[in-house]
Amino acid sequence: MAELNIAITEQTRQLNARPFRCEAASRAELFAELEAPALKALPAQRYELAAWKKVTANIDYHVEFDRRFYSVPYRLVRQHLEVRATSQTVEVVKDGQRVASHVREYGRRRYITDPAHMPASHRAHLEWTPSRLVAWAGTIGPDTAAVVEAILVAKPHPEQGYRACLGLMSLARRYGEERMGAACRRALAAGAVSYTSVRSILAENLDRLPLADGSEATPPAPDHENLRGAAYWQEGM
Repeated sequence: MAELNIAITEQTRQLNARPFRCEAASRAELFAELEAPALKALPAQRYELAAWKKVTANIDYHVEFDRRFYSVPYRLVRQHLEVRATSQTVEVVKDGQRVASHVREYGRRRYITDPAHMPASHRAHLEWTPSRLVAWAGTIGPDTAAVVEAILVAKPHPEQGYRACLGLMSLARRYGEERMGAACRRALAAGAVSYTSVRSILAENLDRLPLADGSEATPPAPDHENLRGAAYWQEGM
């Protein structure tokens, strides 16, 4: 194949140098005279194929492409945009102008967020880390720390649980550390570990009620004619 390509190249050179029958010039001479001066330089980068998609910015100022979510400036929430995606980048365009650009994600991350796109209130979340949140919760008590850890572990990415944890901090300031600790203890006992559960417990004053001792035996069922009892299920065997 290599020898064939060399032979074709030589034959092509000879053909281009041969004068036309009705012209005094050859193909190579006409190219140099007429076409070469009009040629432009090749682009500095290779042409890249791109996929386009019409999207709408969600209320969390992210747009979806290929099952991943890329941030845009928060002021574009609910606006219609376009995504231009190549093998390396994901760009978001509005009215022909690029408003966001990200390195395309192929890994396990689902949310790709540029901090500059976040409202100031959300950027404050970046000052926190999982260890700092757990350390804060530990100052209230082990039950609050356990709730915070459970919230962070339940999320694919701990950052997705920051808002709930910061909400718990707000509840602690509102209701006091003692009630917060009791509410978290009840949430753990009920297996309902979330910001919403703790908030409901505090709002309904359930944290003031005593918890049943887990070591207590289950109270016996009342004697009633509609209760068949264990023996009933043995009769047909």
